Amino acid sequence: MEVVIAPADQLAVLAAEAIDRLLRAKPTSVIGLATGSSPLKVYDELVRRHTEEGLSFAQAKAFMLDEYVGIAEDHPERYRNVIEKEIVSRVDFAPDAVQGPDGNAEDLVAACADYERKIVDAGGVDLQILGIGTDGHIAFNEPGSSLASRTRIKTLTAQTREDNARFFGDDLAQVPQHCLTQGLATIMSAKHLVLLASGKGKAEAVHQLVEGPVSAMWPATVMQMHPHATVLVDDAAASRLQLGDYYRQTFLSKPEWQGL
Repeated sequence: MEVVIAPADQLAVLAAEAIDRLLRAKPTSVIGLATGSSPLKVYDELVRRHTEEGLSFAQAKAFMLDEYVGIAEDHPERYRNVIEKEIVSRVDFAPDAVQGPDGNAEDLVAACADYERKIVDAGGVDLQILGIGTDGHIAFNEPGSSLASRTRIKTLTAQTREDNARFFGDDLAQVPQHCLTQGLATIMSAKHLVLLASGKGKAEAVHQLVEGPVSAMWPATVMQMHPHATVLVDDAAASRLQLGDYYRQTFLSKPEWQGL
């Protein structure tokens, strides 16, 4: 696992640069898209590179991490609509190139299995963008999730619903209780994981992710077992890291050509 500690405004640039390099080397790449606040600046930077530097998504595909169950198709917080607004409509993805789990399917179990097949049929995800919850969840894999889990139905914890209430006018009653989410094993199948975290509120989760034991109680810790995982954090999110100085030294001495 590579840990990069940098100013908050540089994290998105580093993540976007990794995606830029990937797409220019392999235009048919498959990108894993995340929602939440962490990736928004990444998408803004990718849009800038598309507009100003010719970065193209025309041959690429993308898969979303998760989706709420039972949310109206036109609801602004339906993750398919969020992704459409924040990145898909702003670059040149081909029609139907971006897929998400169907949280309104009549048979949710079958929809999860179908989504797994689609990812495999596309050749797997080349680079997956991730955020992390204050309780260590990635995607909607809440504490206690199986490290071998695949796309499935999950019940959201009270903490996650409270954290997400800000997207629903701070009305907890409006936050769905269930979701479809890629499982931890599904996420771990991606070739490169890039996780972003900023702010002191994420410090304990980042500490557990990087330096704690691998445990289902902190689902993100499964990333310690991935052969190519990059964790991008600002000083506040890194404040609990025992080896913070070492991570800073390692990144500063890294050859520029190597990339993330």
